[in-house]
Amino acid sequence: MNVLIINCGSSSLKYQLIDSESEKVKAKGLCERIGIDGRLIYQPAGGEKEVTEAPMPTHTEAIQMVLDALVNAKTGVMKSLDEVDAIGHRVLHGGAKITESCVIDQAVVDVIEECCDLGPLHNPANLKGIYACQKLMPGKPNVAVFDTAFHQTMPTKAFMYGLPYEYYEKYHIRKYGFHGTSHSFVSKETIKFLGLDADNSKVIVCHLGNGASISAVKDGKCVDTSMGLTPLEGLVMGTRSGDIDPAVVEYICNKENKTVSEMLNILNKKSGVFGLTKGLSSDFRDLEDAMADGNQLAADAIDIFSYRVAKIVGSYVAAMNGVDAIAFTAGIGENAPLIREKVCEYLGYLGVKIDAAKNNSRGKEVVISADDSAKKVAVVPTNEELAIMRETAALVK
Repeated sequence: MNVLIINCGSSSLKYQLIDSESEKVKAKGLCERIGIDGRLIYQPAGGEKEVTEAPMPTHTEAIQMVLDALVNAKTGVMKSLDEVDAIGHRVLHGGAKITESCVIDQAVVDVIEECCDLGPLHNPANLKGIYACQKLMPGKPNVAVFDTAFHQTMPTKAFMYGLPYEYYEKYHIRKYGFHGTSHSFVSKETIKFLGLDADNSKVIVCHLGNGASISAVKDGKCVDTSMGLTPLEGLVMGTRSGDIDPAVVEYICNKENKTVSEMLNILNKKSGVFGLTKGLSSDFRDLEDAMADGNQLAADAIDIFSYRVAKIVGSYVAAMNGVDAIAFTAGIGENAPLIREKVCEYLGYLGVKIDAAKNNSRGKEVVISADDSAKKVAVVPTNEELAIMRETAALVK
């Protein structure tokens, strides 16, 4: 089965064509500057990357260019679009109504539209991708894989905020969590990689990238996660503040004569390690280089980030009354031995010991805990496209 994976942003679109039997990527690429001048990047498996500059007024034209590339006579990987068996869409927010991946029908579209207030940047773009695929490939099954779905197994005690209940009733204000596709994939891979019992396991997944979140997964089900109503809650991130005292918003608005919207923009785009280092960088590779050169702000930002990760890991050990394994994933989690080392230094009370030689690896699946460590710690690379493909293939077989 050939599954086309579509991940739409407001002005961009990432795609992969994956064979569900072999799980091999046949082609992949990116559409950029949709609605502006347009650029298609296309790369068939084993082939050279091709770049085409062409107008893409909407996502429909962008997806049409993707489909044309996949079947072009010279470097295409299919003879016709009949060979596409299903389309899997990454969708940001399904609210509380959708708790798992599903074949898209009008009822699903309605829920995605209802959740546009909760995901104003992503949900409308996700819908554009769905509409375009329905128009260009009528009759092909489309599947929505939601970023929030994996976390909808959280109990009430984990997802409710201490606000007047009427706001939950009227506006569905609660914790939803994000990066669900990654947390689902990595928790399952960790269980398999470490030989744990899926029905009797306690795993903590640290998805650490420019956006970062942590999940507590008990017996294969999410019981808590660090992001909330929006991706702003939780860890200090690349440009997001993470958890702060809510009164900070009013305080700075009054002092700086800013609106709440302006303040939220600062919390989302100008804070995190970027803000802590006075705009030096949101990239941890730059921060590590700066720290090595004696930059104290960079060193402090790395310490703050690592400390926050360790605090949430510790709270999830308490929430699950134990832990069997801790997994690091995503850009920082997979490629920053220093961050993993600093986080695990706080976990000595669990009997965690890190093997320095094993930890000195990047981008590959590996156990980094020492042989005599009381808990397993591993690096488990995420693959959200593969996860979306698996979910899609399982629903349309």
